[in-house]
Amino acid sequence: MPAVDRRTVLAYRTRANQLHERLDAEPEALAVLDLGVPNVPAGTARQALAARTTRPLDGDLALVWATRGAPHLHRRADLPAVAAALWPLSDADATARFGSTQIPAGGPLGLAAFTAAADAFSTGVLRETAKGDASRAVSDRVPAEVTYDCRACGATHISGALFQQAGLAGGVQLDEPAAKTVLRPIDGWPGVPRAAAGTAGLLRAYLRILGPATPGDAAKYLGTTVSAIRPAWPEDLAEVSVGEGGRKAWLPAEDLDALRAAEPVAGVRLLPPSDPFLQARDRSVLTPEKAREKEVWRMLGNPGVLLHDGDLAGTWRGTVRKGRLEVALTPWGRLSTATRSAVEAEAQTIAVVRGLPEAVLR
Repeated sequence: MPAVDRRTVLAYRTRANQLHERLDAEPEALAVLDLGVPNVPAGTARQALAARTTRPLDGDLALVWATRGAPHLHRRADLPAVAAALWPLSDADATARFGSTQIPAGGPLGLAAFTAAADAFSTGVLRETAKGDASRAVSDRVPAEVTYDCRACGATHISGALFQQAGLAGGVQLDEPAAKTVLRPIDGWPGVPRAAAGTAGLLRAYLRILGPATPGDAAKYLGTTVSAIRPAWPEDLAEVSVGEGGRKAWLPAEDLDALRAAEPVAGVRLLPPSDPFLQARDRSVLTPEKAREKEVWRMLGNPGVLLHDGDLAGTWRGTVRKGRLEVALTPWGRLSTATRSAVEAEAQTIAVVRGLPEAVLR
């Protein structure tokens, strides 16, 4: 079994995430869109794209609730396939994804809960609709078992986790520029999936972009369990040993040579808080120090991350003041003058994406 160290894994992922150089390619061509690019907080998905391509970010992309119900940018042409790949594989898988703590009576419904919620979207959201109104329409159309009494507003709502994970299957997307969440139908939607399809391909994309990884990592990424995804676990994978502990992990066999040959990439990127590179579930590989891990992944309000020579090297936050972007950088070590200049250039790229004339680094 081939053995690789953390340095090699990060070097491979840097290239697999296309962070080794900015490509002269349309956004739709970026590999990370095979998984989708998270947009948390709003606007950061396009910052992630700008870290990978020099082209304008006006491709044919759509913002939808996708993996784990989080908003993601996807290629518009891929949306039906994404909905089918994210459809639960079984009743147990469905229950694991929406949870049953908030709606204990809804857990046993499994796939029936997903189907009812998706069907409710397809009949209840027929035009541009504010999220609150959409929630009301969907809640009125689903079994009572998947709703709960909300004390804050004195109304009965569908489970939030189920609501957001069923939206894409029901044929709705999010209005990206809106200040508040607005939903609208996806043109030409083929209908609610009635069975999962393409889940193995989605798992393979995870292993290609964020591997080598374990079934547990992939299950956490999808918000489910290892036993639930086992029937869709891809074939033709290469097994490797990662790090000093010899953790067994997998990636597509055709990518093994690229992993073994990977060397660290020079340069810097200011990655937004939910950048695809940071979505890997083996966080001890991304940063072995627990204190650093807690800095990057917080309960609320994650910072952005400085990627320096293919490794996590600090955190950053951006604030708009007096019409410009102020980037507060907290490096984990000393930065050379050349590195600081490169970071300033990255900050300017983010300012442009956010429609601001300049960025100031402090």
